[in-house]
Amino acid sequence: MRVVKVATRTGNALRAKPHHTPTRRGNDVCMAHDILDSYSRTVTPFTELVSPSVVSLAVRGSRGSGAGSASVIGDGGIMLTSAHVVAGATSVVATFFYATEVATEVVGRDLLSDLAVLRAKGPVPAPVMLGDASLLRVGQLVVALGNPLGLAGSVTAGIVSGLGRSLPTQAGRVIDEVIQTDAALNPGYSGGVLADGAGRMIGVNTAVAGVGVGLAVPINSTTRGILETLTTTGRVRRAWLGIVGAEVRLAPALAERIGSLTGLQVAGLAEGSPAEASGLRRGDVVVELDHNPVVSTRAVQKLMVENAIDRSIEITVYRNGALVDVVVTPRELTVG
Repeated sequence: MRVVKVATRTGNALRAKPHHTPTRRGNDVCMAHDILDSYSRTVTPFTELVSPSVVSLAVRGSRGSGAGSASVIGDGGIMLTSAHVVAGATSVVATFFYATEVATEVVGRDLLSDLAVLRAKGPVPAPVMLGDASLLRVGQLVVALGNPLGLAGSVTAGIVSGLGRSLPTQAGRVIDEVIQTDAALNPGYSGGVLADGAGRMIGVNTAVAGVGVGLAVPINSTTRGILETLTTTGRVRRAWLGIVGAEVRLAPALAERIGSLTGLQVAGLAEGSPAEASGLRRGDVVVELDHNPVVSTRAVQKLMVENAIDRSIEITVYRNGALVDVVVTPRELTVG
């Protein structure tokens, strides 16, 4: 116990008085220290756990060289990165946290989800643990690991700023349920890990949308299926209709009849597409596809899976005051 001398009103003498109460500034300093210490205790351990499985990629192709990140996600050297990171690659070399270089091959790419599966031709660390992005909440702590600007083993932290975002792809479709974070994602982070507070991978860093805004493709049931397909077959097959549409509000009587306030109005049909061949017309309002209600182009995309290719399916549309059934046979979507 520290003893200090303070003046009292009992005479002119100075009397010793115990000092128990810290200053307000001291309280603030202690509180700030505790917060930072708690934050460090959360981030540091799983960073040390995940970092060895995060890979720096050196990519060479016909258009030159590039760089990105990847992560080990399975046995046999299976790794995950963004499709755009290895676009046109003729050679890919992975460098691990402990500076070991391993030649790598591209097993499969899917431009529509911006995901790619790689296989290392040598020993790799243990895989990261995959989480479920559908369980995320806005405000939750997340940490991004990757190799921005050639700086291997980099880590940046932030929070989930938004969920359910959409990310347009170069292939002309959108990726749904994209995670938005304020973790600083610089060039080179693409393909790296976005992890939750338990060190589980819940996203693949894929883009920088602007200052202070990062995006990541979620790890969920849909993307797990894509990864499994890429690993086993090397590609993901999707069906194609050729409809250009926009969501519109339905008349009250029709909305009550079909059980939806909105429908998908056909704004255009791709020339030579299955939709054009089926007899669909501009102005038709699509309300059901293959016995599933649809109200947006995203809803159509979700139904255009492999088992819809070359299979006759019904589309119900509202046309001239009546519901009309049209039969269409989707073809396989080809992406350059």
